[in-house]
Amino acid sequence: MHRFRFSRDFIRVPRCSPLPTFRASLLLILGSPSHLLSSTTTTASTTSGHRHTSSLTIEPNNMPGLALYDPSTITPHDPTRSSAYFEPTEPSERIETTPTDTMSTTEKHKPAQRAPSPQKDLPFDDKPPKAIRFAPLRVPLRRRKQTLAVLVHCSWLITSIPLFFFCCAVPLLWPLVIPYVLIMLVSSASTNGKLFWRSERFRSLILWTWFADYFPARLHKTADLPADRKYIFGYHPHGIISHGAWVAFGTDALGFSKKFPGITNSLLTLDSNFHIPFYREYLLLAGMCSVARESIVNVLSRGGKDNSGAGRAVTIVIGGARESLQAQPGTMRLVLHGRAGFIKVAMATGADLVPVLGFGEVDLYEQLKGDDFPLLHRFQMHVLKVYKFTLPFMRGRGVFNYDYGLMPYRRPLNIVVGRPIKVSKATSDTLDPVEVDRLHGLYVAELQRIWEAYKDVYMPDRTEEMQILP
Repeated sequence: MHRFRFSRDFIRVPRCSPLPTFRASLLLILGSPSHLLSSTTTTASTTSGHRHTSSLTIEPNNMPGLALYDPSTITPHDPTRSSAYFEPTEPSERIETTPTDTMSTTEKHKPAQRAPSPQKDLPFDDKPPKAIRFAPLRVPLRRRKQTLAVLVHCSWLITSIPLFFFCCAVPLLWPLVIPYVLIMLVSSASTNGKLFWRSERFRSLILWTWFADYFPARLHKTADLPADRKYIFGYHPHGIISHGAWVAFGTDALGFSKKFPGITNSLLTLDSNFHIPFYREYLLLAGMCSVARESIVNVLSRGGKDNSGAGRAVTIVIGGARESLQAQPGTMRLVLHGRAGFIKVAMATGADLVPVLGFGEVDLYEQLKGDDFPLLHRFQMHVLKVYKFTLPFMRGRGVFNYDYGLMPYRRPLNIVVGRPIKVSKATSDTLDPVEVDRLHGLYVAELQRIWEAYKDVYMPDRTEEMQILP
């Protein structure tokens, strides 16, 4: 026999009857209000003649991923809170409520208080969670759009290759596939510096605004950059995938064109990425170019107001794949010692150096520590030495859960653009090593200044100070 009754702050789920358990579980999955239907099962023993009651109490305010409705926090005449549910949020943005049994009359009408910042709610921990936290079904549309934008960017490389092979398997598409492959093999669009494929419409799509709001990401300007000069932006740290560099310099979602008018900036990546079918067009539309020396010189020597590169800029993620292996949440480890190639290119082209720090870049993923897995670390370094890229063993969040997947965590990204370091163009092909060291020292000093000025603002939960690694 089952007796059902309404309960405001808890649900009683019987242990010995599957039907009420199923109904209560379904309500939990769909995002049920806290005044849910509860059930108590009473069973009669045929042998002993006595009655036995078994129940299980579930506290809804402790359910992860759900922001539950508490009728005591809503006044009768509040039109903005007429819905029976709050917005479903991630655990980092949960609404904290107080059980109504322990609340006074005045406290019942106080609005719910939001939890602290996501970094405090989600402490950095390289240990996997004990249980997977799934996202609720009732998620606001704006958050679904943000997740979609990040999913599109993260999966474009993975989906472009199978799509190409699918086109190759369709004979009707061969008249298009064969010329495309031939053009891709002989094309120099990624190195000639003409930026023919660059599309400002593509860079300004609403999709990238959703992408920026996912974290959220912000671009901070500390000095003006005259439009009659050339620039080499050095982005630090690399992180796992350099999402900050993409959203700040690969798109216009953060307003780079308004903060630095008259400057055409091109984000640089490995030349091998431009040999991947369909993925190369994705990069070229964003104005990206190869990180090869020839490509940088061409970009900074062609086009612009005077057709000699004035107003042109490139962004290089200086640390590269080796720095990505040092990406641990709460740290700022930069691989800079011995990396003077970008300074030599700046001297050869007369481009000013602009250091950039991405606070929060290393917090977007969790990664296995090389000190804890030495054999794995040696394997990663071997792959890096042979193939010039590495395989970071990292963990992010998923589309429908908060603990496992290749999606970055929703943690703030703050990209700070430093002051330009003036560089004079070399008069000969032979560069003075003393001048190279001097510019390198000024570059590191400006990075240190940015860190000291903004570390307490954008990285208050850091675990260590910035390190310049050899």
